[in-house]
Amino acid sequence: MRHVHLPAPRVARSGPVSETVRRGLGDKARWYLPTALAADLVGAGLPVALVFDAAQQARPLYCALGAALAWTAVQAVRRRYAFRSLGESRGVLPVLHDWLILIGVLAVARIATGESTPRLAALGALLPALLITVACHKLTYRHLSAARREAQAVSRVLVVGEPGAVESVIDHLAARTDHPYVVVGVIPVGPGTPAGGVPEAARIAGALPAAPGEDADAVLGAVATHHADLVLVAPGAMMAGERLRRVAWALHDEGLELAVFPGLVEVSPKRLETLSAGGLAVLRVAPPVCRGIQPVLKSVLDRVGAGLGLLVLAPVFLGIVAAIRLGSTGPAFYRQERIGRDGVPFTMWKFRTMVVDADRLKTDLAGANENDGHMFKMRRDPRITKVGRLLRRTSLDELPQLVNVLTGDMSLVGPRPPLPEEVAKYDEVELRRLTVRPGMTGLWQISGRSDLSWDETIQLDLQYVDNWSFTSDVDVVARTFRAVVDGRGAY
Repeated sequence: MRHVHLPAPRVARSGPVSETVRRGLGDKARWYLPTALAADLVGAGLPVALVFDAAQQARPLYCALGAALAWTAVQAVRRRYAFRSLGESRGVLPVLHDWLILIGVLAVARIATGESTPRLAALGALLPALLITVACHKLTYRHLSAARREAQAVSRVLVVGEPGAVESVIDHLAARTDHPYVVVGVIPVGPGTPAGGVPEAARIAGALPAAPGEDADAVLGAVATHHADLVLVAPGAMMAGERLRRVAWALHDEGLELAVFPGLVEVSPKRLETLSAGGLAVLRVAPPVCRGIQPVLKSVLDRVGAGLGLLVLAPVFLGIVAAIRLGSTGPAFYRQERIGRDGVPFTMWKFRTMVVDADRLKTDLAGANENDGHMFKMRRDPRITKVGRLLRRTSLDELPQLVNVLTGDMSLVGPRPPLPEEVAKYDEVELRRLTVRPGMTGLWQISGRSDLSWDETIQLDLQYVDNWSFTSDVDVVARTFRAVVDGRGAY
């Protein structure tokens, strides 16, 4: 993959650091916790009180209080109120999981107390708790993401390791802002200096020191000087084994945290498992999901979703067809050869958004390509019709691909289906995106679409291929609706 110039690392705010920050918890806004507690208590308690009172239940206030306390207790046990967790996730599925646990807890309580409110009414009374908690999570997530783009609410990190490994860690952290780490210094091990402009906080010799405490003293001194919250080690031949163990001891004796970068990138934590073998800490990486019930559920979701979509959207199809035919001459549908799973070509269907001879004109516009990779993208492509521009802005031009999903050539969720001429230029890394069926939507579509660089697109596709799960597909589908309304990157 081509080299991409990465942005400079974020710079943390200078100044004294509180004990909370020194423990690596960051300086998140203090209103996160009370807001979350208030939203959960009110979201669970108030609807239950109103519904149970309307149903003439004997003790609506007691039931409301029980529901509110049960909902906060479930989330407390699941550590949703931990300072590290607040604002870190906008996903719906973790909240849904908690809510289902709440339903189970209250179902047991219902049997034990003999409560007689109709089941559907009781279930409906608990639904606002799910919705309000999700909304609260999204609110804090957006606030925290904005703060981190300004290098606030971050953990100050020292990176230790051989220069090449340190540079790799810095590049990955600098390329994104959806994490809490800001590198404030590096401690190279051995000769050489990592690029990237991050100050050298200390240096550790390549050879083992004569005195066992020299490495630890260098790291602890750098932590104190740079007010670091976390020491991140990129292990290598010169920083491993007993040497790493002694540095860890020194940091832990001072109440400081140590993290070890295993050299893996874009691997979901769900696939990781820590083991111990003969005293060695082993990180097990599970293979991507390709067998079992989850692929079956994905196939069912694809076929049922596509079938229902075609049935429900039939009137919309007729309206779009009429608009296209009235707006320009030519057929309403556009067929194009794309490359599917394992490199097998198929015919993809779309609503026509360009003039009839658009493919012939593409050669003349090659020099105006605004994408830095194999795709062709222009913000103001002259081949797009007036109706086509609206269809692309709303992603309605993609709806005929439901036929491809129904026939099994595509999936509802997956990488973008590439053109044959794009695949002809793929390298070994890029070809891996063809190991799954392409999708109508995916991480590319909900992360900026055409505004992304080619390397960012490939990174998202590989992240999907390696870390796919049925629940992640459901999450992508839910987030697609917001991306369609937002329209960012759709042109």
